[in-house]
Amino acid sequence: MSRALPSETVEISDRVYAYVQPDGSWFLNNTGFITGRQGVISIDTCATERRTHAYLESIAAVTRRPVRTLVNTHHHADHTFGNFLLRGATVVGHEQTRAEVMAFGRPVNRGVWNDVEWGEFELAPPFLTYTTGVTLWADDLRCNVRHVGGPAHTTNDSIVHLPERSVLFAGDLLFPGGTPFVLMGSLSGAIEVLEKVVRPLGAQTIVSGHGPVSGPDVIDDMLDYLRFVEDLAQRARDAGLTPLEAAREADLGRFADLLDAERIVGNLHRAYAELDGAAPGTRIDTAAAYRDMVAYNGGRPLTSHA
Repeated sequence: MSRALPSETVEISDRVYAYVQPDGSWFLNNTGFITGRQGVISIDTCATERRTHAYLESIAAVTRRPVRTLVNTHHHADHTFGNFLLRGATVVGHEQTRAEVMAFGRPVNRGVWNDVEWGEFELAPPFLTYTTGVTLWADDLRCNVRHVGGPAHTTNDSIVHLPERSVLFAGDLLFPGGTPFVLMGSLSGAIEVLEKVVRPLGAQTIVSGHGPVSGPDVIDDMLDYLRFVEDLAQRARDAGLTPLEAAREADLGRFADLLDAERIVGNLHRAYAELDGAAPGTRIDTAAAYRDMVAYNGGRPLTSHA
């Protein structure tokens, strides 16, 4: 039985909406949009053609204005594969987001997950890029788009902060209800970004890249998990365990009920690399990490309901 539930459009502030795709597991990401007289700003798209069409229908149910601007918070497939369906929109992203979208190319079922029906696809990377950030306006509402300064979930994470509304679109820096994932970014970097960039904003309403709309407590929850991984990696590496062995022997404790527990293996691969001296964001053997995640999952492909 599919864990996925019907998507929900939530008005979190005047003219500011979160589009939430429960349960927030693999490829079930959140998006968001902000309406104005001149058009709509969209934050990310969805993983598949079908899901992105549903997202666009949710916007059309709120406003007849077109989507004129699309911000990608990072390059991952679930946040960017639907870009091409927002025709006429200016696609905005960090310069490395553009590079990584182009490098990844078309969606392919690689045997890591169960088969996903991607639908039609056209490559549509950001074509208005920045290095540190850009400010967008929805009428008189300021939307600060900012790169977080270093690797965290990926090498190219950005946030969208609405300071007048105390609203933050955090992308995949946060995973309420789900297991965080830093395989393509940095464990130490994610901790630093949450402590020095995200928490000081003081946002009271946070739309994460996956999971329910939350308050600032989600930041502490994420930090607790990342520090758990940091401690586990140090002890397991000192004991001579591989990341997979460490994950299999680990007592996940209060983190055991988080969705997609197999991500512990990928996170340990990243943590081991940093303990071995790799700089945050350095490319590592992600294919090996995914193979170990599948092994941790009993040899079964990881589950996506996208």
